[in-house]
Amino acid sequence: MFNYLKEIYNGKKVFVTGHTGFKGAWLLKVLNLLGAEVMGYALAPQNEHDLYYTLNGDTLCESVIADLRNRDELKKAVLGFNPDFIFHLAAQPLVRLSYQIPAETFEVNAIGTANLLDALAELNKPCSAVLITTDKVYHNNEWDYPYRENDRLGGYDPYSASKACAELVIDSYRNSFFNISSYHRHQKAIAVGRAGNVIGGGDWAKDRLIPDVIRALSADKPVEIRNPDAVRPWQHVLEPLGGYLLLGAKLAAQPELFSQAYNFGPDVNDVLSVHEMTVMATKAWGNGSFEVKKNANQPHEAGLLKLDISKARAQLNWVPQLDATRAVEFTIAWYKKFHENSDVAKYTEEQILNYFDV
Repeated sequence: MFNYLKEIYNGKKVFVTGHTGFKGAWLLKVLNLLGAEVMGYALAPQNEHDLYYTLNGDTLCESVIADLRNRDELKKAVLGFNPDFIFHLAAQPLVRLSYQIPAETFEVNAIGTANLLDALAELNKPCSAVLITTDKVYHNNEWDYPYRENDRLGGYDPYSASKACAELVIDSYRNSFFNISSYHRHQKAIAVGRAGNVIGGGDWAKDRLIPDVIRALSADKPVEIRNPDAVRPWQHVLEPLGGYLLLGAKLAAQPELFSQAYNFGPDVNDVLSVHEMTVMATKAWGNGSFEVKKNANQPHEAGLLKLDISKARAQLNWVPQLDATRAVEFTIAWYKKFHENSDVAKYTEEQILNYFDV
């Protein structure tokens, strides 16, 4: 797939929102290896160990540090760069934080997306945009049935609901301003990527399982887990990123066919509970213990969530390359390199090339 993607993105101008975040920094490095010219638009990284700094991200792109809610600044960046592709990853991505800043979460995730689409509407050239939401956009019935792209959208917590709102914004703009029946006129194609819970080296966010596990293990402390029975579609970060890039390539080639939403996740039977992931991670680290620390007053989080990826498999020919065990091994190996003070920027590139079998 790497050679195919390089044919598509080499020399192309790619605008990435959220480039300083965990997924954004990995995408930045992949695009660099593909030969793309990248402009990133995001808030500044939050701490000195963020992957963007580790990868020396300023050398990989033209970086604009600004807020997605600043409509004029965003429009200026998009129109000035004149991209061939847009990947929209910027978001307030944390469920628990969304309970503390609900209005801001809706502003960033829903209105921020509208701001980007406003800018896209004024772009005077063909452009393919892949807008990233989440597996949590689905109205979650807490059942074993894996959710398909045409299932009902919803959201219990402010984060999930804000992402469902973003999908409604996207659908409205696609119908009103980027209708595929008028593609010959506006030449804008929009697709949506919905990914499961991603893991991978360089994630230091608070209230995420693997970063919490690494912080505890590296300090020789027990790992505290809040919801041991919660089941998620865990996947290594390179899995959905490969899917997004493949979707962008297909979208540019056949906009009428691929201007729709796609799930990216593990095989339906390859899902693990928080408890199982913690056991697997501590084993890969080599030692460590954990304890369940439930809090009756903690905010609601989904207990069971699975994705049906048959549409991406059938239409994009996208399939997961790493099962849960390999995804954890990839991830823990990265953090071990980091704690050994190894060259993790080089190791990140090695993992990318290894994943794409280059």
